[in-house]
Amino acid sequence: MHFKLGQDDEAFRDGLRAWLARHWQEDWAKRRRRFRSQDEMFTFLREWQRRLFDAGYVGLSWPRAYGGAGATIMQQAIFYEEMARARAPELPNVIGLDMAGPALITHGTEAQKQKHLRRILSGEQIFCQGFSEPNAGSDLAALQMRAVREDGHFVVDGQKVWTTYAQYADWCILLARTDPAVPKHKGLTFFLVDMHAPGVTVRPLRQISGEPEFNEMFFDHVRVPAENVVGRVNGGWEVAITTLMFERGPRTISRQLHLRHAIDAALELARNTPRGGAPASADPVIRQRLAQLVIDTEALRYANLRALTRMLRGEPPGAEGSAAKLFWSEAVQRVLELMLELEGPYALLTQGSPRAVEDGYWQQRFLRSRGDTIAAGTSEINRNILAERVLGLPKD
Repeated sequence: MHFKLGQDDEAFRDGLRAWLARHWQEDWAKRRRRFRSQDEMFTFLREWQRRLFDAGYVGLSWPRAYGGAGATIMQQAIFYEEMARARAPELPNVIGLDMAGPALITHGTEAQKQKHLRRILSGEQIFCQGFSEPNAGSDLAALQMRAVREDGHFVVDGQKVWTTYAQYADWCILLARTDPAVPKHKGLTFFLVDMHAPGVTVRPLRQISGEPEFNEMFFDHVRVPAENVVGRVNGGWEVAITTLMFERGPRTISRQLHLRHAIDAALELARNTPRGGAPASADPVIRQRLAQLVIDTEALRYANLRALTRMLRGEPPGAEGSAAKLFWSEAVQRVLELMLELEGPYALLTQGSPRAVEDGYWQQRFLRSRGDTIAAGTSEINRNILAERVLGLPKD
């Protein structure tokens, strides 16, 4: 990995920094709390993605024929890093950009690409992911949703759960069982499902943080045209694996900076919180914990750069993606636990209380972070992957 950018990459970075300086001067973490509802926030985010698309910054590494910029993976990584550095809003169509779109580019028909890719980039079509089920999350191949072929369609029945932003989605990438007679990995098919089709029901699930970000979805005799199969019938596992590999793509570069923002906030809080007649930052135990967190974020940075090097070489993501996700999700929880410990009894106060520290922002972040060690592979599953694929230990 060469840490000095080339001239083209430097010019791209400088142009993006200038655009962000003109169009965003706030801290998204604080701005998002001023919305009256999640619906209002999502409407804002959708317009934000459209502005970035119009400026040429969405789908940077996608082919020009489908609305992308034909840029390098390095420039895509620079985009995510600069967005995090500017504390700018995230793009709401994350499933479309990181999973559905790359899956269609790799496995989709030309008609599917023409119909969806440009609209994914502009935010006109929001995608959600229909993979996990009540009894098939970490063991995805155990899913039971059925899709039966009938008169040029597939009739889909079953339930999905933990589906982010399904209530706003126009389309869903759906994995369903089309052949129950073969081994579980071989009888799955990958579909594009219209979320406005008859028989689709979405029910938001309110999390412990109070946000209805996740949803459960019910499919009752939903008819899906056969041309909406991505890849081949009963070949859905291959498409799903491709999709999950892209999930650990260049966007993960920004995680280290988001973690560093939280650590910087913890350092500031420690300096301004009295403990025993001195700032909490003078406590050697607190200083040691803060120092370890700084070390952790630097270790994560280099791990992410190692993964980026593989992408630049054209190699598929390796097990280091699981290591980085595991390390990041647990480090986030450690820093947020320290934040609440520093707040002391004020940690019990949440948004709306006049005495809540920063209006209860870190309490909300702490509660939301409990899902980080579940989403995109639980900590237990990621440890199994590392044990088997890196250490060569026998399968459990």
